[in-house]
Amino acid sequence: MISNLSDVESEEIIKLNLCGSKYPYVFVSDVCSVGDGAHSKVNRVSEGLPYLTSKNIGQGKLKLDNYDCISIEDFERLFSQNSKAIRRPMAGDVLIGIIGTFGNAYLYKNNDHFGFASSIGILRPNQKLLLPGFLYYAITSPKFKNVHSNYNAGSVQGYTNIPTIKKLQLPLPPLNDQKKITALLTSLDDRITLLRETNTTLEAIAQTLFKSWFVDFDPVRAKQQGREPEGMDAETAALFPDSFEESELGLVPMGWQVGILGDILVESTKRVGKTSAIVLSAVQSGELVRSSEHFTKKVHSEDISKYKEVSKYAFAYNPSRINIGSIGINEFDSIGAVSPVYVVARPNTRELGYFLWHHLKTSNIQEWIKILCSGTVRQSLSFKDFSSIPILTPPHEILSSFLDIRDSLYVSVNANRERINLLTTLRDILLPRLISGQLRLREDGNQFKESVQ
Repeated sequence: MISNLSDVESEEIIKLNLCGSKYPYVFVSDVCSVGDGAHSKVNRVSEGLPYLTSKNIGQGKLKLDNYDCISIEDFERLFSQNSKAIRRPMAGDVLIGIIGTFGNAYLYKNNDHFGFASSIGILRPNQKLLLPGFLYYAITSPKFKNVHSNYNAGSVQGYTNIPTIKKLQLPLPPLNDQKKITALLTSLDDRITLLRETNTTLEAIAQTLFKSWFVDFDPVRAKQQGREPEGMDAETAALFPDSFEESELGLVPMGWQVGILGDILVESTKRVGKTSAIVLSAVQSGELVRSSEHFTKKVHSEDISKYKEVSKYAFAYNPSRINIGSIGINEFDSIGAVSPVYVVARPNTRELGYFLWHHLKTSNIQEWIKILCSGTVRQSLSFKDFSSIPILTPPHEILSSFLDIRDSLYVSVNANRERINLLTTLRDILLPRLISGQLRLREDGNQFKESVQ
C-alpha cells in the first residue's frame, strides 16, 4: 500500500520508525475531567443557539442536517460559567456520544458555540498531561471503542454513563510524542477533508448543469430569446430547440418526451441465489454503500441467497425510507445484494440511469416521492407508485452530451474517492499503532521501518 502513495504522502510516513517500548495506560479520570450535557428540561425555540444530541455527533464532525435550538438565556442557565460541573463546553474538550448514537467523538473548536443534551459526554483533558488532539484520536481508536462498546448497557440503543467513562483506560505518551502523533494524524484527516470538499464542489457543478439544462431549460430559453446558450459550444447549442410547447407538465422544450419513470425503469425481483455479491444499503445521502463499511454492527443475514440482486447501474431503495432520500445506484463493479424488502429497478441504459440519478436530487422528484408516501400507512413507496412519477426526457443526443461533461467531472470525483479510501486506510492502520507506542515517530525523520511487533 505504501508504495502506491504519492511523494507527499510518503513524505508523511517516512518519519515513522519502530520503537520497542509501548506507552503506559492510565484511567480517563486520571487525566480528564468528565461531565455531560444538560439534564434539565429544555425549551426548544425556532431560532437561537444549536442544541445537539448524540445523533448530531459524527466521527470527527458535527451532523447538522437536523437539530434543535435553545435561547441564549437558556444556554447561559443550563451551561453556566459558574457551574462546578463539567458542562459548559470549551475549546479542547472532546465530546462523545454516550446514549443513542454511541461512541462517535468530536473535538470542540474555538469557533464552536452550541449546547447539548446529556446524551453527549465531555472529556476535558488536563493539558499538562494530555493534549486534546491526542485524546480525540485515542478515544476514536478501535481498542478504546471496542472496550467502550463492551460497557454498552442498552439492548436497543447504545448507553453508558459518566462513572463508566472515567474507568476506561487511555495510553499516555510523553507530550512531545503526543504532539507529533497528533500532527501526523491531523494532516491525514485534513487531506481527507479537502478531497471530500473538492468532490462536493465537483458534484455540485454537475448537478447545477443538470438543473440548468433539464429543469430550468436555460439553453432553450436563451435560444428563444435570440441569445447563444452560455457555457457550451455551437455544436452542443444546436441540439436544443428554440421554443416550448404545452404538455401535461406545462410548457416543455419542443420535441422532448413527456412520460413516467416506468418508461425508463424496469423492476427486478431476481434473487442473489449462489451468485457472489456484496451486501448494499441505501443511505440518506442518496447512495448505495457497502453495509459492512457503513454500519458499526452487522445488519444483514449470513445467508443472502434470498436477497435481491442489484446489477451495475440498477437502483435500489427501502420503501419505508425513500422519503428521506434513501435510494441509490449501484456503481460498484460487483453484483449487489439488498434486503428482500427493498425495491430494485434497472434503467434501460446507463445514460438514463444517471439522468434519473440527477433527477432524484431535484426538488420536483423529491416532492413527488413525499406526496406518494404520505398516502400510505407506513409512508412506504411501492415500485408501482414510484414508476408513476412524471418525467420529461430529452433527446438522446442532448442526454449524451450532458453525460460526456458529467463523466469528465466524475473522473476526478472517482479518483478523489480512491485517494480518500487510501488515506483513510492508512490513517486507520497507523492510528492504533501510533497511540499505543507500537509504532514511534523518530526525531530525524529520515527512514520508515515497518513494525514487527
